[in-house]
Amino acid sequence: MTRKERWQRLLDLLVERGGLEVEAAAASLGVSAATIRRDLDQLAEQQLLVRTRGGAVPHGVSYELPLRYRTSRRAAEKHRISEAVAALIAPGEVIGLTGGTTTTEVARALAARPDLATGSPALTVVTNALNIAGELVIRPQFKIVLSGGVARPQSYELTGPLAQQTLGQLTLDTAVLGVDAFDPEDGAATRHEDEAAVNSLLCARARRVVVAADSTKLGVRAFARICATSRVHTLVTDTGVSAALAAAFEGAGVEVVGV
Repeated sequence: MTRKERWQRLLDLLVERGGLEVEAAAASLGVSAATIRRDLDQLAEQQLLVRTRGGAVPHGVSYELPLRYRTSRRAAEKHRISEAVAALIAPGEVIGLTGGTTTTEVARALAARPDLATGSPALTVVTNALNIAGELVIRPQFKIVLSGGVARPQSYELTGPLAQQTLGQLTLDTAVLGVDAFDPEDGAATRHEDEAAVNSLLCARARRVVVAADSTKLGVRAFARICATSRVHTLVTDTGVSAALAAAFEGAGVEVVGV
């Protein structure tokens, strides 16, 4: 296991357990306690956790890993979801992509589609995510529209009045949402109200809304609502979604695609 892989696993365990003890982490990863102590010290220097006597804890209730440390979590599921979402997009559409690991994979899947290799433009992509814009801007067949706003270091998303002002002037065919939670009764949501405000506007400006979310985000709630369930046309998720939960979404008028 490389140091990068070990750090990723430690951060995943920290999120799952809400705290780490050196001996338990060493046993989980199959390395020495001394190695874990060094790793935790280095992660603390990067302000990714807080060191405690004998272990580490997150920064607080609102703790959230930076995007670069979340990309490998449920990677196989996210890859399948992104391919399925990309297949829903027709050439020539104007699409909106929110920030997040799954929507970043959707952007990559769109860039890899042979039928979108040419066109003027093959797609128009509207996004408030700096990393997505950076990956797609090198594709001359894609027209990239990036909102203004204030950048969030954790997610690379632009938020605030400038972003809302820009997006409020545009019309989209399809908005693809990455979410922290999606519940049949409470709708789609995220942890941060500033992200929710921008994502909500993308939904309002789109004729079709697609939620791309792995099954761990379904049937749960988050702090800031993006939109009501009735506003979502399609949910693309993995096969881990239960039959009862899928039926609840379908009963609320959402097409459920499990991949």
